[in-house]
Amino acid sequence: MTYAATPAKGTLYLVPAPLDFGCATQSPLDQSMPSGTLAVAARLRHWVCENAKSTRAYLKRVDATHPLAVTLQELQIQELPREVHKKGDHQGGFDATPLLAAALRGHDMGLVSEAGMPAVADPGSSVVRAAHDLGLRVVPLVGPVSLLLALAASGLNGQNFAFVGYVPADPGERTKRIRELESLALKTGQTQLFIETPYRNTALLQGLLQTLQANTRLATSSGLTLDTAKTHSTLVKQWKQAGWALDNATPTVFAIGR
Repeated sequence: MTYAATPAKGTLYLVPAPLDFGCATQSPLDQSMPSGTLAVAARLRHWVCENAKSTRAYLKRVDATHPLAVTLQELQIQELPREVHKKGDHQGGFDATPLLAAALRGHDMGLVSEAGMPAVADPGSSVVRAAHDLGLRVVPLVGPVSLLLALAASGLNGQNFAFVGYVPADPGERTKRIRELESLALKTGQTQLFIETPYRNTALLQGLLQTLQANTRLATSSGLTLDTAKTHSTLVKQWKQAGWALDNATPTVFAIGR
């Protein structure tokens, strides 16, 4: 009696995307994405993503310099459920195992978000956990990560820092949270990094300037990797004197510390 050989399991690649998603202009991919990362992306036929439409748009850009192994129409693209986007998948409760069926059949797969590194300030950690539990090889590829770029550009403590996600949209809750983060930053020296939903940048900046102490350092980085990228980092009292404003639609990373 003969038995069919069991195919080797595929690899899950964590594929960064450029940071210009949602921006008015886009830069050439080769200015922010390594050729090696684009080459891997071009050969993958199976994907798990945050949004299928933006993933196809990204892969169309990849195809312009690194031809895809198959047409866009032939790619197998699966979206993470909407509730994972809204509630986050880092706390468990969502079983991503079915999304990795192709990898169990021996196919390499890609995990991608709309911008930056998947599973970092974006959905995808449940897929990575499931891959490990299934015994799949997990390989993060090189590409832009907005949080680290912003931290490096801020002049704040890069030896001790925390990303705390989003601050509340409600003004009262937002003020309370800002004071908590400032207290932690000033007491421990730990830089606090956070982000905001597009079109709330101005409201958050105003809340920060109204709430933070005069000698707390506030840094913002907007449109990272674009030619129009801007980073400001100075004490709150000097922010008020300078009168700097933020583009309310450009993805921005905020940081506070001492």
